[in-house]
Amino acid sequence: MSKRIEVEDLNVYYSKFLAVEDVSLAIEPRSVTAFIGPSGCGKSTFLRTLNRMHETIPGARVEGKVLLNDEDLYAPGVDPVLVRREVGMVFQRPNPFPTMSIRDNVLAGVKLNNKRISKTDADDLVEKSLRGANLWNEVKDRLEKPGAGLSGGQQQRLCIARAIAVSPEVLLMDEPCSALDPISTLAIEDLIAELKQDYTIVIVTHNMQQASRVSDKTAFFNIAGTGKPGKLIEYNDTATIFGAPTVQATEDYVSGRFG
Repeated sequence: MSKRIEVEDLNVYYSKFLAVEDVSLAIEPRSVTAFIGPSGCGKSTFLRTLNRMHETIPGARVEGKVLLNDEDLYAPGVDPVLVRREVGMVFQRPNPFPTMSIRDNVLAGVKLNNKRISKTDADDLVEKSLRGANLWNEVKDRLEKPGAGLSGGQQQRLCIARAIAVSPEVLLMDEPCSALDPISTLAIEDLIAELKQDYTIVIVTHNMQQASRVSDKTAFFNIAGTGKPGKLIEYNDTATIFGAPTVQATEDYVSGRFG
């Protein structure tokens, strides 16, 4: 598991509106990359192009390439559903299926992909995925209870378990801790550090401390003004972005002068 992502000259449009302009970068396997920048600068939009999730919005399209181990995710004939199986997504707010049990939440993606699985294999997969999300010991005695009955932090880890149950290569996380308390946030950050041993992880965050704690590399996005496209301003090792950035706007942002 874990693959390299290479983005070449990517432009993202919503109908005629250019939302993100001319992004090129490479994300290494088994690493954590953080996207930072002020609201509205295209971080989440760009993140969603990495598994074609932005296409759920009518009129969305891209120009350029997104390569997963040299295979273009936007090549003719590529099935977006298969892309999203390889490149999983964890959203800003925990979104377990409220009427499903904890067990069925974990298996939801597998069943959605029409995979036949025996009860024994399903039980093993549930345990493996919940262990992978550091949730097994907390829920192993109530797997048939509704997932919505868990705390916010537990729900987010349940969503991570659901994402990794389908064996993706990449995990995208769109502000996964923004709705969580500090203790739950720390649990997710610890989990990210563990998961990068097996996955390529990309995270959008507004929390500068979080970006500096969890990521190996950081990409700073910015926007020139309302109605202008978001742009990648600087991309480097996280220690460099926060300690010695080469662009003044990056330094202004990470030091809290704007944003």
